[in-house]
Amino acid sequence: MDMLEQVFKLSDVESVHFENIIKLLCKDGRVQDARKFLKKAMALGLIPADSVLSEISTGYCEKKDFDDILSFYIECKRAPDVLIGNKIMFSLCSNFSTKRADLFLRDLEQLGYVPDVRTFAILICWSCHEGKLKNAFVYVAKLLSRKLKPDIYSYNALIGGVFNVGMWGHAQDIYEEAIDNGRAPTLSTFKVLLAGYCKARQFDKVKEIVDDMVKHSFIQLALLEDPLSKAFLLLGFSPFAVKVKRDNDVGFSKTEFFDGVGNGLYLETDMDEYEKKLTSILRNSMIPDFNSLLVEECDRGNLKSAYMMINDMSFWGQEPSLTAFSVLIRAHCSSRSNFKGISSLFDKYQKLASQLDGKILNLLVQALNKKEFMHKRRIIFDEMLKRNVPIENESYTALVIGLFKEKSYRGFHYYWEIARKDDWVPKLEYFHVILDYLCRQEMIEKALELFESLLVSYNHLKFEICNVLFEHLCVTGFTGIAHVCVEELNRLGYFFDYMAYAYVHLIRGFFKEKKFPEANSIFHLMVAKSMTIPYEVSLLLIPWLCSTGRFEKAIALKEIVLRSQPSDSFSIYTALMNGVCKQRKVLEASHLFFEILSKGLIPDSEIYEKLIQAHSRVNNLRRVNELFGVVIRRKLNVSIPSYRYITRLMCVEGRFLQALSVKDFMLKENSSSKVIIYNILIFSLFQTGNILLVNTLLKELEQHGLILDEITYNFLIIGYCRWQDMTSSRQCLNTLITKDLTPTNRSLRELISCMCDHGMIHEALDLSRIMELKGWVHGSSVQNRIVEGLLSQNKLQEAEEFLDRMVEKGLVPDSITYDNLIKRFCSYGRLKRAVDLLDLMLKRGNIPNAATYDFIIHSFCKCKKLHQAMDFFTEMMVKKLKPSIKTWDLIVRNLCEEGRTEDAEKLFIYMTGMALTPTREMYCLVIDRLCSDNKFEKASEVLQAMQRNGYTPDFETHWSLISNLSNFSDKESSNRSSGFLSRLLSESGFAQGKESKSKIG
Repeated sequence: MDMLEQVFKLSDVESVHFENIIKLLCKDGRVQDARKFLKKAMALGLIPADSVLSEISTGYCEKKDFDDILSFYIECKRAPDVLIGNKIMFSLCSNFSTKRADLFLRDLEQLGYVPDVRTFAILICWSCHEGKLKNAFVYVAKLLSRKLKPDIYSYNALIGGVFNVGMWGHAQDIYEEAIDNGRAPTLSTFKVLLAGYCKARQFDKVKEIVDDMVKHSFIQLALLEDPLSKAFLLLGFSPFAVKVKRDNDVGFSKTEFFDGVGNGLYLETDMDEYEKKLTSILRNSMIPDFNSLLVEECDRGNLKSAYMMINDMSFWGQEPSLTAFSVLIRAHCSSRSNFKGISSLFDKYQKLASQLDGKILNLLVQALNKKEFMHKRRIIFDEMLKRNVPIENESYTALVIGLFKEKSYRGFHYYWEIARKDDWVPKLEYFHVILDYLCRQEMIEKALELFESLLVSYNHLKFEICNVLFEHLCVTGFTGIAHVCVEELNRLGYFFDYMAYAYVHLIRGFFKEKKFPEANSIFHLMVAKSMTIPYEVSLLLIPWLCSTGRFEKAIALKEIVLRSQPSDSFSIYTALMNGVCKQRKVLEASHLFFEILSKGLIPDSEIYEKLIQAHSRVNNLRRVNELFGVVIRRKLNVSIPSYRYITRLMCVEGRFLQALSVKDFMLKENSSSKVIIYNILIFSLFQTGNILLVNTLLKELEQHGLILDEITYNFLIIGYCRWQDMTSSRQCLNTLITKDLTPTNRSLRELISCMCDHGMIHEALDLSRIMELKGWVHGSSVQNRIVEGLLSQNKLQEAEEFLDRMVEKGLVPDSITYDNLIKRFCSYGRLKRAVDLLDLMLKRGNIPNAATYDFIIHSFCKCKKLHQAMDFFTEMMVKKLKPSIKTWDLIVRNLCEEGRTEDAEKLFIYMTGMALTPTREMYCLVIDRLCSDNKFEKASEVLQAMQRNGYTPDFETHWSLISNLSNFSDKESSNRSSGFLSRLLSESGFAQGKESKSKIG
């Protein structure tokens, strides 16, 4: 409250907070405090939402403080909405009377409240319930005067009311009016009619109502079933409790009433019980029992009607009971539909939701399995933990799987620990899903922990559990861990009889991870243990053995599998043939082919294709022709890959007519792939330079009405460029663009490169402008060739403008490289442009090569810009690029020229760390500079380092240092100086009687 008084203006966010505070106060029963709080908030500019007014009104209704409700709305200068108004009216009628409710309604109308159909329905129903039928019809008149129509509940109450006062003759009129006004009768309508007519002993009318119920599909009546018996059954009487009998006694008359033809009838039943039950039905019909109706609809599985009932409840100012709410939630969970409805119900009836029992809450957690309801599920689950509600295994499973889908890793770890502490173990059918997620997220420790728990809980399913574990570990890249698990479980004696299945998973996994030696070792283990080798494993091993040159072992494996599984022989032979042919072992392939024939097996098109492709790879055209002839005679299919091999070989061998014949054959056999067949032949012809035949094929395509596709045009562009036919290549590109097709990057690259090679830079620029208009990215080769072409013609400004356009229009690819252009711009002295290109490469994630950095560093040094050169030199070090020895030398030279000999010396340390040796010239430069700076001791140290690296200083450098040191020594003691010079001469290789073996230069 103090906080509110300090606030002068409330923002929207703050308003929400205040409204929540008011709702919480009402929830705690502090309605008066909430009202005071709202009053102060309104004084500061807060406009309360209807939901806030509803909370306070509901609080007053529960306390039955209706005078306070009215004063509250007068204070707010607001009228309640229909939902709040009806809640107030219903509360007044149920706790007091319709008279007081009517007076209250008049006060609300003065505030601007507009009653609706349900407001009058509440007054009509309660008037009938109070026995004030006249008042009920007055409210009907008021309702009609507002051009509204009574709802079906009002009609039900009126029918019950006229029956109660004995005016049963008007019931039919009311019923018919309801139908005329479009109010469909409900089961309650028919029940009140049946009860009323039974009470009035109008059994002919009862039969008519039963017939109406049949017409409206509320009931079904058997052919010989008595309508009266059905009516009594619907009213809740037992089948033999009530009987209508004819009075045939001539003496003492039992007649109580007469039928339509004058027969005397009487009832044989417990009359007190009969009257009591009928009166109860009529009385209860006047105020709709929404809770009972709601339960009935849920029991029938009619959730749509149940929701309509909930909606009607709200407009009638009622709330469902806990029992009805529980039944509705359970029905929702069972149907697993309309989860938005569940979520809205929880938000609307929070108090009821907080009272649901553990069984319902568990069902909810399991049912809310859609991603958008995961937050609601977690709220419910947290409430269950807070209330210490026993959580079912299925609830933990649903929550964990939901968190997978939500990709909520933090939430997953949190709830996983809670579940494990509660000894949660999922069912085997969900173990697949959970294990797959754990393995893909590399949570192997959790996967193995869960696996152990399942082994304990489902010991009778240990093989299935192990099988699931090994399968998922091997599929997700953890075959090594699976291998360890297999060996450990085998040691414990868990599933020795099923080891073959485990080994199969391991072999598959190792193959997927490309760990072929490990897979081979498992295979040898299976052979050593005399296990049956599944043919699917051999299908993996045989091609691999062939690819590693172990043909004998592949054949041996084939023999092992064929002995144990002869029915799979054809698949094994096909796998072996595939492996042999891929290695171009045509001789072995031929032997294998004859072996297949000798076994009585008939090779299929796949085997012939492998043979054709193998012989094509070794350019054995004769054998290819033989095999192709067999394929034709046997009417087998020839695949497009095989046709490509055959066509290529024939074109290479100059058998163009034969290639055309094969093309014609393929066109007859593959009507849906005609353009592809032409494309393959065109490509092969371009490879051999037969442009004339290509042009002939193009005319043939046109004659047959075939439309060239993008692939054809791209082949033509590249092919014509390769054979220097620029005109044809450009025409094909223009046609491609005209047809709104997109050329490949390779086509554009080849054409532009060819243009630049022929000095057609203007044509290349024209094509580039078309590319710009189309928004096509200019690759590295295209940009480099155009810019180099412009630079070769000294059009430096045009080259820079071209590069600027590429950047401005976003036509630079991520894989751009400008290494050559950077060097060219450096040579032209355009260092800024060179650096811009280098920065652009780096922004795209491409690191220029060391030579590019060397060029830039040399250029900056040449311009006497050592600082910038050092920046790029440092950048090279950071990017772990090695400068050339010339670059090191240049940097050292420039540092010495600027007097930065200490920095130059540091470079020697860096070079040593990179396993590089400074040159003799570098050492001499540093020594000379140190001497000129009178740093003779430092110079001698560098000289010694130079000698340690095997260099001999030249005489001038050496003598200069000695002379300077001699002058320096005059200032020191003669003994000390003499010792130093002797030592220096000795270390420098000038000692008497010793010849220096140091390298020079």
